[in-house]
Amino acid sequence: MTESLHTTANSAAGNGRPELRKALQDIVDSGVMGVQLRVHDERGQWVGSAGVSELGGTAEPPTDGHFRIGSNTKTFTATLVLQLVAEGRIGLDTPAADYLPEFALDRRITVRMLLQHTSGVFNHTGEYYEDGTIVPGIPSTIAGKEWVDKRFHTYRDEELVRLSLSRPARFEPGSGWSYSNTNYVLARLLVEKVTGRSCAEETRRRILEPLGLSGTVVPGTSTEVPEPHARAYYRYEDAGREETVDVTRHNPSWISAGGDMISTTQDLHTFISALASGRLLPDPLLAEMRTPHAASGFGLGLRVQEVGDGGGTVLFHNGGHSGHAALMYSTPDGRRTLTAALNYVDDAGLSLAEAFQKTQERLVEAVFGAR
Repeated sequence: MTESLHTTANSAAGNGRPELRKALQDIVDSGVMGVQLRVHDERGQWVGSAGVSELGGTAEPPTDGHFRIGSNTKTFTATLVLQLVAEGRIGLDTPAADYLPEFALDRRITVRMLLQHTSGVFNHTGEYYEDGTIVPGIPSTIAGKEWVDKRFHTYRDEELVRLSLSRPARFEPGSGWSYSNTNYVLARLLVEKVTGRSCAEETRRRILEPLGLSGTVVPGTSTEVPEPHARAYYRYEDAGREETVDVTRHNPSWISAGGDMISTTQDLHTFISALASGRLLPDPLLAEMRTPHAASGFGLGLRVQEVGDGGGTVLFHNGGHSGHAALMYSTPDGRRTLTAALNYVDDAGLSLAEAFQKTQERLVEAVFGAR
């Protein structure tokens, strides 16, 4: 694979930032095909990319490229729910069953528990247990060839929820924490039930249009990623042979509100900065969103992290699946942000998970570390 490094910057940032350039090259050297990075801080805006946009190519990922943002979708969905809480249309500690009676949810499951992943609801994309056991759900990216073969299949949100509810709960509501994409499928259905409009329409009306996020899409069942974009790949075993396929196009209804949205680093910067600085939610609900669960660091659609050596607090969410991934970080005042996208070769064994984790660490230290 041919690798390249390309960076651009505005006059405020100049052509420097060697720590960012090195972080990008380190990420590519770790096995990630390509990365694009955008940083906004007191030195201005810095934008760069490294690696390649597609297998066998030489062009770097476009710095204005679109990509699937994975679980960063959850932050958008949580913001919608909390806006409805602010309007008095949803109660944060009201049983979710009051809004979605058709599913006969355990009445101990509150709206807060859905957003915080403390409901105990089985994860429809598969459950990982502490002893290493994996209990599959629908064919997801942990399923290898089965996911590849069904990647254009359409799933209905109600279907995903009913599958999850047919499985034993992970724990009693409120008694533990476990990441479940189904929590956010339920949150999306809750928004739609309360507003009478699709979650895509509410997202456009309440977030995308007010903030001018023209590069962000709630795709529904559409298989397309808008141009320009880097390509995404998936590796799997078939009859003893290793196959690698381009999965840039697929139907994201399998992940739904757990991670189906598409965006750009510019739009993610605008969104997380606006959210952190209080432009989207009143202060009391933003404080709720930022309050981490003791066991996980996960608030209501946001995570909270203390950067070592005096770097301070950052708010963030990350996500990835099927060869695209996204990072989204901000200081609590929204003035310093890091947004990034990766393109890579995914597989059922999540073999790049360690590289993805190190990517986060490198970039966070480079941007938010003590100065």
